[in-house]
Amino acid sequence: MQTPTLMQREIEETPQAVARLLDQSGDQLREAGRRLRELDPRVVATIARGSSDHAATYFKYATEITSGVPVASLGPSLASVYGTALRLAGSAAVAISQSGRSPDIVALLQAAATGGAQTIALVNAPESPLAQAADIEIPLRAGPELSVAATKSFVASAVAALALLAQWREDRGLLSAIALLPDQLAAALETDWSPALEPCRTATSLYTSGRGPGFAVASEAALKLKETSILHAECFSGAEIVHGPVSLVEAGFPAFAFLVDDAARPGMQELCRRLDGAGARLFAIGESPVGTVLPHAATGHPLTEPLSMILSFYRFAEALSRARGHDPDNPRGLKKVTETV
Repeated sequence: MQTPTLMQREIEETPQAVARLLDQSGDQLREAGRRLRELDPRVVATIARGSSDHAATYFKYATEITSGVPVASLGPSLASVYGTALRLAGSAAVAISQSGRSPDIVALLQAAATGGAQTIALVNAPESPLAQAADIEIPLRAGPELSVAATKSFVASAVAALALLAQWREDRGLLSAIALLPDQLAAALETDWSPALEPCRTATSLYTSGRGPGFAVASEAALKLKETSILHAECFSGAEIVHGPVSLVEAGFPAFAFLVDDAARPGMQELCRRLDGAGARLFAIGESPVGTVLPHAATGHPLTEPLSMILSFYRFAEALSRARGHDPDNPRGLKKVTETV
């Protein structure tokens, strides 16, 4: 029997990691939500890179959909390279990081504070420079993550961001849905995506697609395929893929569509028909009229459903990496903490 990879073990730890977050960081989440209600920001800035930036995108769509408050991602080079003086009075800035040690992320959060923003850090590493720079820290409590590819820390980051939103807006329905996530994520680990394994094992390129929070997890999926399987994977919004990229699709071209049960699903279903008609080997996560539908654990709420989808995807990505002859724990050219400036 093959020894489990670190990535596999950490994927399987995700339900427990989320349960710890909700149990042990509840006070910080409630306090951060209270401060946001008092501030009543007209705009929120996010600060992150890589998988953490996909969690920030998740937060962006969830916030804009439910509250109408714009959320914008700030480029870390604004502070670390260009030295820009930010004008963020009356706004909030949310930084997300697994390590909390990347100098450009820390510098940008400090610049946001100097520019007048109230700052919040979602960090997995206690006592990190990023946590110390923030007005309030929300510990992710995902535990050590040794595999280079972020998995449980991404899910914990997205859940923490979603819980922050729920506390801020006092959204009882969303808070109730979040409380159910540990059991639902455990169910997501039992799904079988093996029908997609062989078509992707031999592929040289593929697409992922989604809209809203589904776009955030589709972006994360593409990144993981590049990181762990050395597979060229590109993510496009379901609204953008037909504006040019669809012309690259030919017979057998793999495509993953994340169809969240929200207002964007009819448009995503039409995209699935277009991709299928162009000859794509379509894999749909969610309700699709065409293609191979891959299972996921239902959560009963459109803002938590994509998290179930991405955890099922992670199990597939780890298996695909091994099937393509790679070590998912040590992708070539990468290390766990990328300290960009």
